[in-house]
Amino acid sequence: MRTTMRSAWPAGAAVLALTIAALAAALTAPTHAGATGPGAAAPPRLGGCGPGELCLWEKAHFKGERRLYELAGTDIESCVPLPPGSGAQSLANRTGRPVTTYQSAECAETAEFNTYPGSGTWAPESPYRVRAIKLWER
Repeated sequence: MRTTMRSAWPAGAAVLALTIAALAAALTAPTHAGATGPGAAAPPRLGGCGPGELCLWEKAHFKGERRLYELAGTDIESCVPLPPGSGAQSLANRTGRPVTTYQSAECAETAEFNTYPGSGTWAPESPYRVRAIKLWER
């Protein structure tokens, strides 16, 4: 008695080819983050801030007037209020030391405050209007 077995290879090869084609299309399709062309959004631009500086901008996304603070002119672990009537909504910390920003002009911890590492931190939008800062020893 002789039996004949049919191979499932032709159907399996077609499924394999379709799977490979779909995978290749998915891997080569541009993603939203990597899309280019007329409708693509540019990545956010970091504000210019040199090494050793704390830079504060009056508006979000590093816009408006910029204020610079350096270690040489700023007391460590002392509350440094921004000029009356001013404030900041974005910042870059390149001092090499942690910096705490305060919603309160007196560095009161009953209002909002955040500490940013000094190793190169850019915050395009503060959750509150910064009215005072404090640089820490380490």
